[in-house]
Amino acid sequence: MTAATLETLTAWISGFRDQIVQHQAELTELDSVIGDADHGSNMARGMEAVVGAVKATPPADAAALFKTVGMTLVSTVGGASGPLYGTFFLRLGGAAGATSELDAAALGAALRAGAEGVRTRGKAEPGDKTMLDAMLPAVDAWETAVAAGSDLAAAASAAADAADAGRDATIPLVARKGRASYLGERSAGHQDPGATSTALLFTTLRDAVTAA
Repeated sequence: MTAATLETLTAWISGFRDQIVQHQAELTELDSVIGDADHGSNMARGMEAVVGAVKATPPADAAALFKTVGMTLVSTVGGASGPLYGTFFLRLGGAAGATSELDAAALGAALRAGAEGVRTRGKAEPGDKTMLDAMLPAVDAWETAVAAGSDLAAAASAAADAADAGRDATIPLVARKGRASYLGERSAGHQDPGATSTALLFTTLRDAVTAA
């Protein structure tokens, strides 16, 4: 496919909800070691609310879709996850604009805007053991694939692989941001829950694009 349609983007959001619910216990377990033990439950509650809101008022374009997603997450998800994921989707929607289709380059630019929003909001950088350790490599891989002439599906696949690798790379890191940073050296050896949910975000984007 040459462009992600509004239907595909909506399927991405629905698929992300499904994966968050499926992995809720895992996310909570990861967060119980280095966080507040609520990442799984918070994200599941938020994504259920998101899908409900999208179904109640079907969006007319990408900007409207991601605004609904972002605002719903901000209002329903506690802790840092709500503001960070909310910011990601709000910036993503703002960059996407009032369109019903996004080609690989346009969607990559929107993903970059979302990631940079998270970086600014969370005041985090790569290596801090946060969701950015999965998100930024994914966006980098997407842009590299597009620059090399890859189509949408190949870019999404590259991004998903990079997000998975970024997630795994958080295990040995010592957290420098968020609740996990309070543990200092004891945070090393544990996978970051935010990076784990972010990897699911890019896996479901790949799946939605591939299935379209």
